[in-house]
Amino acid sequence: MARTVVGVLRGGASSEYELSLKTGAAIMNALPEDEYDVRDIFIDKGGYWHSRGMPTDPARALSQVDVVLSGLHGGAGEDGTVQRILDRAGISYAGSGAMPAALSLNKIHASMALKNAGLQMPHAVGFTTASTLDTGEMARLVFSNFGPPYIIKPGNQGASHGIVLVATIIELPDAIGDTLDAFGSALVEEYLLGDEATVGMVEDFRGEELYVLPPARVVYPEEAPFLHFEHHTRGEVNYMVPSDFSDLEKRALVDAARAAHRALGLSHFSRADFIVTRRGPYLLEVNAYPGLHEHAAFPRMLESVGSSVKDFLKHIIQLAR
Repeated sequence: MARTVVGVLRGGASSEYELSLKTGAAIMNALPEDEYDVRDIFIDKGGYWHSRGMPTDPARALSQVDVVLSGLHGGAGEDGTVQRILDRAGISYAGSGAMPAALSLNKIHASMALKNAGLQMPHAVGFTTASTLDTGEMARLVFSNFGPPYIIKPGNQGASHGIVLVATIIELPDAIGDTLDAFGSALVEEYLLGDEATVGMVEDFRGEELYVLPPARVVYPEEAPFLHFEHHTRGEVNYMVPSDFSDLEKRALVDAARAAHRALGLSHFSRADFIVTRRGPYLLEVNAYPGLHEHAAFPRMLESVGSSVKDFLKHIIQLAR
């Protein structure tokens, strides 16, 4: 029987380049050689594509590929750019299409869409460099809606990259300005005290239209006030699954994760991140293309239900085709 030719995308020009290399390697290592002919499609930090170790254009790299699995994180891998390339080439791929992926990555637009869908989320105000307000006016607008401390996130980054904690209103204008200068957009959120959780889901899995994996408690160094980008890159994040959240909290997390996946129009799989407070879980963001490397949450959640990355990949290849 002919093997399915699977192109695995990895690398890319985003801040999550190293994590993408690890996810790409995990995907390639998990696919059985007797069933799949795996093609390593590497995208360098300049955005140039490579196949068989040689620079090439996307069309040539994708020629004779049956289906694509993306190990790209952030940037062009999640903002719709790569999805549009695949759509134009007529290549099947696992994961969300261009528009839902782009919406999920854009924290400002995703926050509005998810709130409109009735999801409980932190109070937040978003800004871009196109705003006519100066940073002092931005800070006063935030303060009129909710008080400090504040979490400031770039509007288009993943893996906690570029997040800062601001303790007072006095620091807020400069912090907003720094984030806008570095990333072009900023989402200012209220800082919530609680435990972090993450919930993965897979479509049409084990007889369920949207199978939700058990919520995992996110554990990172105790002295850190929030999850840093460096915690991910240094492998300092652990995931407790099964978790010690109450049954009520777990049900609320599962329901919210399902609702978020549907509200953003995502496909095949996703992962939702939360803060669990005394008032219940607050949705932080949704990842259309969660990591699959050894330190990522998704493999741990799969293992907790007796599955594996290999089983998951075989399933989403079927969904893609």
